[in-house]
Amino acid sequence: MTKADDIRRLAAEGLSVSEVAAKVGVRYQHAYNVLKRGGTTATLRVMKRPTKAKPPLHAQTLLDAGFRRASQWALDDRGLLILTEALPKEVGVYAFVRAGVVMYVGVATMGLAKRIYFYARPGVSQRTSLRLNGIIQRELESDAQIDVLIAQPEDLQWNGLPVHGAAGLELGLIKAYALPWNMRSAK
Repeated sequence: MTKADDIRRLAAEGLSVSEVAAKVGVRYQHAYNVLKRGGTTATLRVMKRPTKAKPPLHAQTLLDAGFRRASQWALDDRGLLILTEALPKEVGVYAFVRAGVVMYVGVATMGLAKRIYFYARPGVSQRTSLRLNGIIQRELESDAQIDVLIAQPEDLQWNGLPVHGAAGLELGLIKAYALPWNMRSAK
């Protein structure tokens, strides 16, 4: 029996390409190519590396770090989104919180008041604002409370180069925590 025969037999038994390559003592790519040439790519089982699940981000973590409660989402008498308090016009990071858990984090490089306004009145091409407008409206209609937390971190320097404090904080939070309404959080 050849190595190619062993590769095909083990794959037919349900082993992944990685497992087959290890058992036969060949490189992954060799085992994959043998199976591909044999027309069995439809049944290939490729082992995915386990991904470490991100923890949820609790509002208290942000509050302890210096965020503050700035406003809350509400519906006006026409069913349109409004904020209960005005937000600052300066740059910052914001978080939408439901039941003590942060659902979304964003950066407002154009200023907090202006960026958050677009969630209430999104333009037709503003995909994220449109998506979150619908989510927030549905949550409020089902009696959920959505708080808005903000932070305004200072810009920094790294080896003499500028670092945008708000953008860095937003990206760090997205990479570290499970944020259900952030599309990038899943990556």
